[in-house]
Amino acid sequence: MKKWLAVFGSACAVFLAAGFAFTNLIMFMKKKTDEDIMKKETADGHDRFDSFQAMEKEEAVILSRHGYEIKGFYVAPHHTANTMIICHGVTVNSFNSLKYMDLFLDLGWNVLVYDHRGHGKSGGRTTSYGYFEKDDLEEAVNWVRHKTGDGGQIGIHGESMGAVTALLYAGGHQDENGADFYIADCPFASFRDQLAYRLKREFRLPPWPLLPLADFFLRMREGYRIRDVSPLSVISRIRQPVLFIHSKEDDYIPPASSELLHRRKRGPKMLYLAESGGHAMSYTKNPESYRKAVQTFLDTMTQT
Repeated sequence: MKKWLAVFGSACAVFLAAGFAFTNLIMFMKKKTDEDIMKKETADGHDRFDSFQAMEKEEAVILSRHGYEIKGFYVAPHHTANTMIICHGVTVNSFNSLKYMDLFLDLGWNVLVYDHRGHGKSGGRTTSYGYFEKDDLEEAVNWVRHKTGDGGQIGIHGESMGAVTALLYAGGHQDENGADFYIADCPFASFRDQLAYRLKREFRLPPWPLLPLADFFLRMREGYRIRDVSPLSVISRIRQPVLFIHSKEDDYIPPASSELLHRRKRGPKMLYLAESGGHAMSYTKNPESYRKAVQTFLDTMTQT
């Protein structure tokens, strides 16, 4: 009996340690440095860092309801209240958003770029893949509303985790205080399905028992569950227009995620599948068709 209890206790300890370690990977994913981001963006043809430093802009400091500061920049060269808020993906920061900033500035929109919690210059210790980030996005929208008044439109462009954040925010904001439209570039549809997919692809592991353990520890440590990070669960509530973007070659978050979200979305919507490029590379590899899709979508916004 004692031997059996010892084996059982050891097995439990291994499972608990594995679950704790897995949630650490989720919560504390290693972030890229500014230098790493600038090097990659420059190699991809997006060398805008010197001109951004010289650009006239306003520092944005936004207080999160979770007790830290969200930091970013508001770039407003145009005489308009129309503003795009750009949400970057996991491990990078607002430097990664500058290529999209250029796109929307060129299309006549003012832009707010900012760092998510735990990224760049913003506070916050952990990453929640959209759960807490959606609350910070709400504060960013409020900041823009206060800055510009009620006369202009607010759009949100998100890439990867930023797209998930935008959709989770959209699902909870159906009143006049929310954004007017959304552009979701390569989001996952379900955090659980995405984690299961990555476990199988990277480690050849089944979802059980790691996902139930991770769910337990996330609930204990952070106060949310894996199922709470699911654009699919809120997509039917989003009434505002959404442009879904995904590369057909994305093997990190497969394009089937955006196709599923597009099918489930009610009301105004558009789907653009880029011909080439890996994850979060649709604009880099297909700049002309990406811009055309965005322009077509924005044209429908200004006509409504």
